[in-house]
Amino acid sequence: MRIAKYCAHWVFAFFAMACNVPEENELASKDADLPHDPTAMMCIPAGGFWMGASEDSLALAREYPRHRVNIDAFLMDVHEVTNTAFAEFVTATGYQTVAERPLNWNEFKEQLPPGSPMPSEEYFLPGSMVFTANAEIFNYIDYSQWWSWVIGADWRHPFGPDSNLEGLHNHPVVHVTYEDAVAYAQWAGKRLPTEAEWEWAARGGLPNSPMPWGSEGVEEGEPRCNTWNGTFPAFNTAWDGFVGTSPVGSYQPNGYGIHDVAGNVWEICSDWYDESHYALHAADSVIENPIGPETWLYPPEPHDPKRVMRGGSFLCNASYCASYRVSARMPFSASTSMSHIGFRCVQDLASRE
Repeated sequence: MRIAKYCAHWVFAFFAMACNVPEENELASKDADLPHDPTAMMCIPAGGFWMGASEDSLALAREYPRHRVNIDAFLMDVHEVTNTAFAEFVTATGYQTVAERPLNWNEFKEQLPPGSPMPSEEYFLPGSMVFTANAEIFNYIDYSQWWSWVIGADWRHPFGPDSNLEGLHNHPVVHVTYEDAVAYAQWAGKRLPTEAEWEWAARGGLPNSPMPWGSEGVEEGEPRCNTWNGTFPAFNTAWDGFVGTSPVGSYQPNGYGIHDVAGNVWEICSDWYDESHYALHAADSVIENPIGPETWLYPPEPHDPKRVMRGGSFLCNASYCASYRVSARMPFSASTSMSHIGFRCVQDLASRE
């Protein structure tokens, strides 16, 4: 851990010059790299890269085609937002997450096909989606075999109404929606990353590698991230040290000093999701600071707005979801919270001046 802290400080010092950010400021204080410190950020340098997958046997169609992107320098949270950090936000503002509010039928019906009947009253009680291991699944298509709607589950009660945050204070906050993440980011004077910013930062200076650390797989060598080891969703060997979420900063950072960009929890980005959006970019063009499509497009669920999430989670396994790779991208329902979705924030350099 002491070596990791030293390396993170060195990386910041190097890129502070490239980003024209003074080293001796609040970002480089001795407390900045503590896992629970919500102000810990690193400067991600400006640069260009090929966004998307490159000859990756695990890549999906939505990761192609590769296209050239230029990104301005920005600041990124060293860690995913923790329960401690989110609690500070809630205490300061009185904010209530989507999972803690009763479902509004007038809003929810807009996400359903016209004429859909109103569900029973119990369906509108506050709750969230909770993962439960299951050794008796019959296929990988019906995710209800391991996901269930649990009334009373929320960020304070991650496994259901009888659970709490004991021992989870430095774990990433989960059961948050896009709306919740935006609210926190605005309170903190930050914003959510675009998926282009996220991928550029996650690559950590290794533009052609499928993983933040290079080409080695997640179960080669020593553990480098928190994913599902074993047979999903039946049995997790905990080879990487954890079955559920892990405390932020439990593994070595990438080349830019950023932790947990592979596994642990999915991270919400600002972009709308459109699976074919990459194909709209000409092969010989260079896109400057892309922000994604103007709206979402997801034919399987055309009435449910989708945003992009990145990085994979503690549930990712090569047999089912190898989305711990830096090019992997996934749609998620913007108004749905789950026990494997969290976020981190970024900040424009100008806002630090």
